[in-house]
Amino acid sequence: MTRRSPWITDDVAELYEVARAFFATEVAARREQWSREQCVDREFWRKAAGLGLLCASIPEEYGGGGGSFLHQAAIQQAYCATGDRSWSNSVHSGIVAHYILDYGTEEQKHRWLPGMATADMIAAIAMTEPSAGSDLKAITTRAVRDGDSYLISGSKTFISNGSQADLIVVAAKTDPDAGAKGISLIVVETADAPGFTRGKVLDKIGQHGADTSELFFDNVRVPATNLLGDEGQGFAMMMSQLRQERLIIGIGAVAATELALELTVEHAKQRKMFGKRLFDLQNTRFVLAECATRTRIARVFLDDCVGAHMAGELEAATAAMCKWWLTDVQCRVIDECLQLFGGYGYMREYPIAQMYADARAQRIYGGANEIQKELIARSL
Repeated sequence: MTRRSPWITDDVAELYEVARAFFATEVAARREQWSREQCVDREFWRKAAGLGLLCASIPEEYGGGGGSFLHQAAIQQAYCATGDRSWSNSVHSGIVAHYILDYGTEEQKHRWLPGMATADMIAAIAMTEPSAGSDLKAITTRAVRDGDSYLISGSKTFISNGSQADLIVVAAKTDPDAGAKGISLIVVETADAPGFTRGKVLDKIGQHGADTSELFFDNVRVPATNLLGDEGQGFAMMMSQLRQERLIIGIGAVAATELALELTVEHAKQRKMFGKRLFDLQNTRFVLAECATRTRIARVFLDDCVGAHMAGELEAATAAMCKWWLTDVQCRVIDECLQLFGGYGYMREYPIAQMYADARAQRIYGGANEIQKELIARSL
């Protein structure tokens, strides 16, 4: 039933196998610790960096692996195939690193990317605010120019890697009267940033090991040279990068869906009910057949989106389809699979239960699925 994606070339496959072997050992050993501590430990980040699993799609001249998005996709797929959702390397390497690569100056690239590749710097991006989630135009965080600096004031929430980030790309209004054209992106280095404070790590339904935090900025002074791109271009840059972010979310969705199906088929063939295997009951077979079909279609669609992205042809509407539909399939299939585990499916010690809780946020972050449908409708 396993379908090898056409984008998995030999060198990408080799990296996938390295990542898969590493995650199989290290994630299993640390998952409970991460859940208790609500973050992934820096030692794990450094071990992953040592294997080239950070910034794999960043050029070597900036300390990266010199690969393409396909290498980042392979790492993401290998990690999500473990069923864990604690590690936000997708944000660090797949999102923030590319903001810096695509919009940073040469000085900025050389200053920040090598440290991100070695895990000396963990990165986050701060868009969402308490009153502005999918509607990014509504952010109220301000960045006021003061000589050769910006003074940033405001608050952010639901920030992945927030409690330990050394580098944060902050979306702020530099011209509050200009709407979307008044939003800029400014990089905050947290090591020496008076006025910057971190709130609590948020207590979520799932993804308990993921460091998802509140951040507060009270006249945080940042050098003007930390501006990414030009003033007022932040919204356009975010809209452009969201295509890759939504594709990355889709990769995680399909990997989790495939794992849920695999675990459930295995369970159904071992579990006895009414004197026969659960798998031999017609309802079970029909449910699994439907789940397998949805999972296969999801994989084919994802592979098509990856191909389009590599060709520079992934349209915003298609990226929105990728994000909403694949995460919807993920939640639906995992729910069907959990049902076949019966009462055991509701026990947190069973992977399917944790996958069920972890999946729900997929339909929210990266732009709520309802917003994705609106974006698609506008393209019709």
